[in-house]
Amino acid sequence: MPRELLFQVSPETAHNEVLLKEQVAKLFQVAVSDIQKVVVVKRSIDARQKAIKFNIKANVFLKGETYSESAIELPEYTNVSNAQEVIVVGAGPAGLFAALQLIESGLKPIVIERGKDVRGRRRDLKAINRDHIVNEDSNYCFGEGGAGTYSDGKLYTRSKKRGDVDRILRLLVAFGATPDILVEAHPHIGTNKLPQIIQDIREKIIECGGQVLFETRVSDFIINNNEIQGVVTQNGDTISANKVILATGHSARDIFELLDRKKILIEAKPFALGVRAEHPQELIDKIQYSCDFRGEYLPPAPYSIVKQVNGRGMYSFCMCPGGVIAPCATSPGEVVTNGWSPSKRDQATANSGIVVELKLEDFKPFAKFGALAGMEFQKAIEQKAWHLAGQTQKVPAQRMVDFTQNKLSSSIPKTSYVPGTTSVELGQVFPDFLTQIMREGFVQFGKSMRGYMTNEAILHAPESRTSSPVRIPRDHETLEHLQIKGLYPCGEGAGFAGGIISAAIDGEKCALKIAENLLKK
Repeated sequence: MPRELLFQVSPETAHNEVLLKEQVAKLFQVAVSDIQKVVVVKRSIDARQKAIKFNIKANVFLKGETYSESAIELPEYTNVSNAQEVIVVGAGPAGLFAALQLIESGLKPIVIERGKDVRGRRRDLKAINRDHIVNEDSNYCFGEGGAGTYSDGKLYTRSKKRGDVDRILRLLVAFGATPDILVEAHPHIGTNKLPQIIQDIREKIIECGGQVLFETRVSDFIINNNEIQGVVTQNGDTISANKVILATGHSARDIFELLDRKKILIEAKPFALGVRAEHPQELIDKIQYSCDFRGEYLPPAPYSIVKQVNGRGMYSFCMCPGGVIAPCATSPGEVVTNGWSPSKRDQATANSGIVVELKLEDFKPFAKFGALAGMEFQKAIEQKAWHLAGQTQKVPAQRMVDFTQNKLSSSIPKTSYVPGTTSVELGQVFPDFLTQIMREGFVQFGKSMRGYMTNEAILHAPESRTSSPVRIPRDHETLEHLQIKGLYPCGEGAGFAGGIISAAIDGEKCALKIAENLLKK
């Protein structure tokens, strides 16, 4: 049996198998030759002291003990060409992992995706970045793989209680992700590598007899006696099934409006909104690692910060070390920001959403929209930002210190946001209460992270798509919609997930509930 060992090592040792084995031999007080294998199970950075260490959790196999490499393989997916069909609306992580689970359960998924396949999306991303053209069905939020595919591929989740995180990570490794995601405390695939993994998942779904329909937008639901019977596409085609997983993501406003129009119960949901802050990565490294140069063995430093300001949480969100800021509008006449990093996180800047938690009472000016009040609040800010920045995909921007002092920045340096920026006093973008919280919050951030509050940092507005502004309620046990039998609200868009991993877990849960329901009959 291997011995489990918890210990700390230098950054260089953590990345060198020979040095790691030597360190373990010292801890066990044996010769290096007596150590057969050190299998790192978890790895994280401890930067609390001046001498930065890596925390290592490892299984140690001594000479003579049985050790064998265990390959991570896909489940045995059967061919479901002739099996009962289940519609999955949306090909983000919730939809794709729901489809895989349906196949594993002997059911045939029909995945309906409004956007293009993962490769086809690239042309539309180029158009929004270079030409300021927003394709409402193909953008950073819509298309195969969902929002996470081209906006980072972060796999860290605090939602351990939601389900089996390791199962999702192992499936991703089986589809081509680096095994490091099983080890790192904050795993990350990277926008440059995730598309191929998404494509391989889709090819497996089709190989097993499932269907994937691209550029097919759901325009209506077929409902009879409060039971789902299928969907209608934008071309007027009908796709029939009495089980539908609705996994459309947090930006599918047309679906929220359709549900509201059909009197299908939805609820306004609080979310968070703010700006995306960009610093030089070297500055963040200096703050976090307390050194002038991080060296080759330390990764670009992330940060995580939370403050309570006037009874509201203000916090960093989706922090991207060595990353860039991207335009994530889903309709013309609005601007939206998000961030991503390539797998090496080797860009010169670091960015993070800095957002404030909203409350339902904040949406009162939009009360006439009922359950869509939060969505309209969100939309109004995005549209105002578009007007203020010049009615293109340029975003309103301001230097951080200038923002806290209510001072228009005389110049904005070139940032990683490709469409460009317009110098705007950001208090014009947000309601007064939100502006005041952010101004005070950044001052507090600067006190906690010395050097963070600087005019080298550029704020881009708005960061508004942190989570869905709507919840589609479902039964706690069956996971079906409270009114519509056979309709399974799922993932981020329904308000039951927040990120790739939790969305994938929720997709699997809905698929398993459907299989359980059908097996009872």
